[in-house]
Amino acid sequence: MSLVNKPAPKFVAPAVINGEEIVSDFSLEQYLGKKEVIFFFYPKDFTFVCPTEILAFQEKLAEFEKRNVAVVGCSTDTEETHLAWLNVPKNQGGIEGVTYPLVADVSKSIAYNFGVLGGDYDYNEEGELVFEGAPIALRGTFLIDKNGIVKHQVVNDFPLGRNIDDALRVVDALQHVEKHGEVCPANWEEGKDAMQATREGVADYLSKN
Repeated sequence: MSLVNKPAPKFVAPAVINGEEIVSDFSLEQYLGKKEVIFFFYPKDFTFVCPTEILAFQEKLAEFEKRNVAVVGCSTDTEETHLAWLNVPKNQGGIEGVTYPLVADVSKSIAYNFGVLGGDYDYNEEGELVFEGAPIALRGTFLIDKNGIVKHQVVNDFPLGRNIDDALRVVDALQHVEKHGEVCPANWEEGKDAMQATREGVADYLSKN
C-alpha cells in the first residue's frame, strides 16, 4: 500500500521527547504548516540494527533541522521501554543522547495505518484470532510535507538498515522542487542540475550530463 500523495494517517499517542520526558498526547499535527517531517518506524527497542539507525538520525539531526525538518521515530514498544533504552549508554547498546521524539505505538494501529506492520491478524481453523507474521513494524520511512501529505516512502525488511543520507537527499529534492518548480533526475543531489518537466528540458539536461 502506497501513501504517496495521500494525507499521512493521523494519530495521538504517547512518546518520549527530548530524550527524557514522557508525553501522552504526541501528534504529527503540531508540525502542519510549519515543518516537513521524516517519520520513521523501527522494529524493536533493545535490538541490534535499530540503535545504529536511531543514532545515525541523531548524528544528522542538525542537518534535518537546518532544512526545517522534524525527525520522529516510532516502534510498537511502550513509552517506558523507550525511556529505559534512552538511559542506556551507546557503548552498552543503548541510544543515550537521542533528543528527537520516539512514539510508542503499543496498539500497533499507527504501524498498521501506515502499512508497515510486519503481519496481520487472521482466524485459524478453530476460529481463534491469531497473528500471522511479526507483530512489529518494518523499517518504514516517510517524508511528509507541511500540508501533511506523504511525498516519499520506503520500507525495508527487518535485517536491512536504511540510508540516512538518502533521507536527507530526498528532503533536498522535495524542497528544490517546491522552490524552483524543477524536477530532480536520477541520482540528483543538492548542487547538481535539475531540469524542467518538458521534452526540451529533458533534452537540455541530457545534453549537459
